[in-house]
Amino acid sequence: MLKPTSLLFALMLLTGCALKQYPQSAKVSDEEAQTYSCATLDQEIAKTHSVQQQIDKTGEFDALTVIGFIGDFGIGNGIVKASANKHAAARLSELEQLKTVRCHHPTA
Repeated sequence: MLKPTSLLFALMLLTGCALKQYPQSAKVSDEEAQTYSCATLDQEIAKTHSVQQQIDKTGEFDALTVIGFIGDFGIGNGIVKASANKHAAARLSELEQLKTVRCHHPTA
């Protein structure tokens, strides 16, 4: 028979907890898509590249990585990092598509 403390410890091990805080990227809103100029799109693309660099830097091996691995084998941090990367890539793709449509004019 499991003791209550053993059961609580087992439940804590099974729950994923992210100890690292990754920057989150929002989708391009309709208002942003309508109002962004080409220069603003360039700035937003640069910011999104910066967010991707922050995600990579946050994901580097450190004490929180070790603690996260001990707590849940690193699953929580891995899930949050993957989600942050997915959202940043989606925003970057949206911005680049918008820039292609709005800013690349064919020359005659």
